[in-house]
Amino acid sequence: MSLLPVEERLGRLVRHHLPPALSEFVMFGLKQGWACLFGGLLLALLILTRLVWDPGWALARYDALLIAALVLQGLFLALRLESWAEARVIVLFHVSGTVMEIFKVEMGSWSYPDPGLAKIAGVPLFSGFMYASVGSYMARVIRIFDMRFTGYPPFWWTVLLAAAIYLNFFTHHFIIDARWGLVAASLVVFWHCRIRYRPDRMALQMPLVLAALLSAVFLYLAENIGTLTGTWVYAGQAGFHFASLDKFGSWYLLLYVSFVQVSLVVRDALEPRVPGRA
Repeated sequence: MSLLPVEERLGRLVRHHLPPALSEFVMFGLKQGWACLFGGLLLALLILTRLVWDPGWALARYDALLIAALVLQGLFLALRLESWAEARVIVLFHVSGTVMEIFKVEMGSWSYPDPGLAKIAGVPLFSGFMYASVGSYMARVIRIFDMRFTGYPPFWWTVLLAAAIYLNFFTHHFIIDARWGLVAASLVVFWHCRIRYRPDRMALQMPLVLAALLSAVFLYLAENIGTLTGTWVYAGQAGFHFASLDKFGSWYLLLYVSFVQVSLVVRDALEPRVPGRA
């Protein structure tokens, strides 16, 4: 079973009822929403469970979120919304995200205040799916928009950058925080890279750096939904406050870590930069 015929019928419906210029805009929005379906459903579950959950229920909210996330992942595979190759890479997001969560909670950066059985060192296991939703979005948006990445830097550069960014999330607690240097490095490494994509019939392009900035805005907003629902609480936080802008910078950098992981299964979409050509 697959939902791909549904996607095709929706596309034909939009093209039939809208002029070409407007259909491109509408299809862009629809495809973006479809690509972030997993993450959007997770956010909806955070809000819904906060509104209806009773602390006295036998099943803890965090454990219910884990079960719901596992069901969603199973449905995405059964309905072929994700391939098994994409799912295997997304496992990396679970592992790397959970490891970082355990460290950050241990360092007191934030905490998960609610009880739950499925926890490791104070971190509920569903939290790994929040990182995986970023990987799911990236893998799906590349396929749905038929993206190609022109002017792509040498692959080992990107791996080194991703590794340095990931390590800095740990080491900045003990030595100097290199995030602004890493932001500068991301600009240098990816400055010439362009994303070619098709909302519908037209071929468009966008600098990868700009795409990362725009994506970081939406992830920053999602971060605030998590704090608004009390799913996690930052150190020193009393009541709801917008996450600091440092979190925006963190998400911007983390997107490169995520993208490099996803690039393992979309290598055919990467078109290396030709030396001497801008």
